[in-house]
Amino acid sequence: MAFERPLTINEVINDVHRKKYLLPAIQREFVWDTEQIETLFDSILKGYPVGAFLFWHVNKENIHKFKFYEFLREYHERDHTHNLEANISGEEDIVAILDGQQRLTSLYVGLKGSYAYKLPRKRVDNDLAYPERQLYLNLLQESSEADMTYDFKFLTEEEATQKDDSTYWFKVGDILKFKETYEINDYLYENDLNLVDKEKAKFANKTLFRLHYSIHESLCINYYLEKSQELDKVLNIFIRVNSGGTPLSYSDLLLSIATAQWEYKDARKTITTFVDEINNIGDGFNFNKDMILKTCLVLCDFNDIAFKVDNFDADTMKQIEQEWDGIAQSIRLAVELVSSFGFNYKTLTANYAIIPIAYYLYKKGNPQSFVDSYKFIDDRKELKRFITISLLKRVFGGQPDNVLKPMREIIKNNMVSDGFSFETLKEKLRITNKTLRFSQEEVEDLLWTQYGNRYAFPVLSLLYPHIDYKNTFHQDHIFPKSLLRSRAKLRKQGLDQETIDFCLENHNYIGNLQLIEGVPNMEKSDKPFEDWMNLICRTSEEKDAYMKTHMIPNVELSIENFEAFFTERENMIRERLLELLVRKSE
Repeated sequence: MAFERPLTINEVINDVHRKKYLLPAIQREFVWDTEQIETLFDSILKGYPVGAFLFWHVNKENIHKFKFYEFLREYHERDHTHNLEANISGEEDIVAILDGQQRLTSLYVGLKGSYAYKLPRKRVDNDLAYPERQLYLNLLQESSEADMTYDFKFLTEEEATQKDDSTYWFKVGDILKFKETYEINDYLYENDLNLVDKEKAKFANKTLFRLHYSIHESLCINYYLEKSQELDKVLNIFIRVNSGGTPLSYSDLLLSIATAQWEYKDARKTITTFVDEINNIGDGFNFNKDMILKTCLVLCDFNDIAFKVDNFDADTMKQIEQEWDGIAQSIRLAVELVSSFGFNYKTLTANYAIIPIAYYLYKKGNPQSFVDSYKFIDDRKELKRFITISLLKRVFGGQPDNVLKPMREIIKNNMVSDGFSFETLKEKLRITNKTLRFSQEEVEDLLWTQYGNRYAFPVLSLLYPHIDYKNTFHQDHIFPKSLLRSRAKLRKQGLDQETIDFCLENHNYIGNLQLIEGVPNMEKSDKPFEDWMNLICRTSEEKDAYMKTHMIPNVELSIENFEAFFTERENMIRERLLELLVRKSE
């Protein structure tokens, strides 16, 4: 990689305009706001360094390996935020920008383009809410902003015509018209800027000459030029140089390769649209492109499933494209299934836990009605046990590939014809520090799970195996939190200090939590539990059933007896979890 002769801003802007410089198909948009652009121009006029750039010379023989995009020219917050695909003939080499897209786009927008953002308190669908603005510089005084010297502002044409004793707006892009410095004096004279207050006239003269120098003469664009045509090397450089800014993932880069290599689909559009689709299932999830691409590697049975550029060559991408429809349906079914178990973006603590489920469904041919049909009820029970326990054991933390590969082999070799078996998976999964087995000590740790913790729902779902999550269920404090967390309210109940301290310390733990439907929970609100029980249970049979379902101990249910209730219920939960997680496996 060589450090090249620095360029002037004028040279670079002209080359951007002539489409000599292009952007690789990276999943990233222009994100700078007007304030960042104004600050960049202020730094340039003050002579501050604006950072080095990294360009990549792409030989015409390699252009077909990527799609390239033009720089954004006229930014519109609603209608125009995406870069246009570049029309490349392949007859000439090109220069791609590996680092510096945001700065170069900002320079172009400030000098040749425009920026339209929505006015406050205006409707999104109102075209007048997005007036076109261009960058202007006040020639008569410095900026009033503490960290700015020069007063740059994005203004509408009407706003820029407003003048007073301290304001004269010069369109920054007009400096490109001044080829010779004498033209600056002509401009100042023709616009009567030599007739204003002497100090302001001097400031205008100095500022306009500095702007001309900064754009036309200053060699402030320092850049390295990478000439290697080795794709792996270039992409790894890409990740390194962008690691300090907006995070860049391998999935972004791999999608840019796939975009060029997929023959019948636009990989980037297909996958990003699919991510949006599955994230809207049920109460919503937080999946990303990384999870989708990882699932593709697993479901296609590639031996190496690591996120390495080498693993996404043309043959890999071709197979993924060929199998995409089936892969997408498997992921979709897996997410629908996990949603039916009551999980969402808050409670699915490891997105990769979806992948073994998707793999099983893929190998089964994506059965129709899998989520609802009675035919698959045993499979669903086993899969629910798998997802719940794998999340509680956190087996997908650290290096998930070390778990995904053996799980894939176990499923492929043992479950395709006979159905999913959690016990088989648990028995055959033998990885250091990665197991689906629970010890008594780990069960004891589960009792310390608190309300609002991301692992509270998996624990509670083990205790409520027959809940139909098509209805909305809430985590609920059996003895109301509003009472147990208030020292003043507890004193009013006549409790002694030791009992108050116990209530304050323990009211948020699993021993005081239950799952109940949303509407009853809202009706229950802050009612004392003893009163609530008497309200909803009209007969002794109803009360017995409620106590059995929610593991309510047969003790006095008054607030004075909370410690005895909590201790006994915690014992009941401990026994239930030991039976489910430890003894059942012995």
